[in-house]
Amino acid sequence: MNAAIGYAAIIAVAVASALIGFYGLRVSRTTSDFYVASRTVRPWWNASAIGGEYLSAASFLGVAGLILLTGTGGVWFPIGYTAGYLMLLLFVAAPLRRSGAYTIPDFTEARLDSVAVRRVTSLLVIIVGWFYIVPQLQGAALTVRITTGLPSWAGSVAVAVLVAAVVAAGGMRSITFVQAFQFWLKLTALAVPVVAVLLVLGGGTTEAALSPAEAFPPSAGPGGLDWYRTVSLMVALLLGTLGLPHVLVRFYTNPDGPAARRTTVIVLGLLSVFYLFPTAFGLLGRAFAPDLAVPGEADALILVLPDRLVPGPLGQVLTALVIAGAFAAFLSTSSGLVVSLAGVISQDLLGGSVRGFRVAALVSSLVPLAVALATESSGLAGSVGLVFAFTASTLCPVLLLGIWWRGLTARGAISGMLTGAVLSGAAILGGPVIGAWLPAVRPFLEQPAAWTVPLAVAVTVLVSRGDHRAVPRGTDAFLRRLHVPEDAR
Repeated sequence: MNAAIGYAAIIAVAVASALIGFYGLRVSRTTSDFYVASRTVRPWWNASAIGGEYLSAASFLGVAGLILLTGTGGVWFPIGYTAGYLMLLLFVAAPLRRSGAYTIPDFTEARLDSVAVRRVTSLLVIIVGWFYIVPQLQGAALTVRITTGLPSWAGSVAVAVLVAAVVAAGGMRSITFVQAFQFWLKLTALAVPVVAVLLVLGGGTTEAALSPAEAFPPSAGPGGLDWYRTVSLMVALLLGTLGLPHVLVRFYTNPDGPAARRTTVIVLGLLSVFYLFPTAFGLLGRAFAPDLAVPGEADALILVLPDRLVPGPLGQVLTALVIAGAFAAFLSTSSGLVVSLAGVISQDLLGGSVRGFRVAALVSSLVPLAVALATESSGLAGSVGLVFAFTASTLCPVLLLGIWWRGLTARGAISGMLTGAVLSGAAILGGPVIGAWLPAVRPFLEQPAAWTVPLAVAVTVLVSRGDHRAVPRGTDAFLRRLHVPEDAR
């Protein structure tokens, strides 16, 4: 691969993102601008920004790499990522917007009238955010190493520094402009190469390396999947989306509840279109580039395939476009996460000022950078899937029960969140060691959501039932605020 193409694409995206971000700085004046863009972002614009931050390294590179490795069974990931937004539409979007909170800890404290709940929620939001940023930085490291020949750490450092600078400068208002631009860049960067490759292959000039029967054997499809792993993965992806801090904070930027619902419907459409293209890349790679199916390297499929299948200068242009889209994916998701983390850290520890937000943005970028530099990627889609499992076991139950169940108490919420955190954290961190010692339990540790989520919910409900006298006095009024439309009030 020509290194000059990689340099040009990465520099172009970085410069464009920085310019758009600093343009947003011109209209970022108040504290509300920095935290929630003064709640003035319209549905189409907000949906584009959500697509920009949600479609991460796992979506842009990881889905295609997973399909290359596992066959059509990997399609469960884009299905789950998209369906998670349907859950948001049905259960969370409008009530969360009506809560009037800036962050998830704001919501849990207001709902349960408890500072202790806020502290536990804040800690979990920070953990989720940091561990979600790490795969983005690892994806940037892989992209820079393959496309430019620079050492891997250069990609991680470049993304972390640029994100910290843009977020600290303009906050949510600025990042909204950047992420909307980056979504449409990512969509174009996948759609155009896929169409070009299909047109070239339609000319019959390239023979598949594997026959269809070899590339897509029955054992590599949904019928060959372990039923427990499949169910557990879908539980993690469907419910984990409901607790992602960088996604939820976006609903606070809508003008009202109906706008939040319209935003979610538009996002569903945008995600459904987007995921057609990494899926197509994975299927093409399975047939035409099976030699790339190496764990740890398969995520580079999208970066390599256009130049291999489309000859001449056109192939190089397509490669540059894909590199630009990949770098935009790392920047946009990392930016959304840093914004949400900076809001939580600054409000809880630094007084909630603009200066505190900027300091928190720097901290939120540097900690995951240190983790990314000290670890190696084990597959982008798999890494993000585990973060979803952790989120589904911790933040999701308290959010859903806080919106829809009057009987939730502070002790119940804290008990449930800690139970989910301990169980899913132990499964994720200790799974490889325990699985080697007890192979029979390995599937339950590799995909823990199917048992950690029900246990976390059960503990939350049981403790709340036993503590029913501690239901806050203002619960009924708060729930009416969540569920009664603004115009009806």
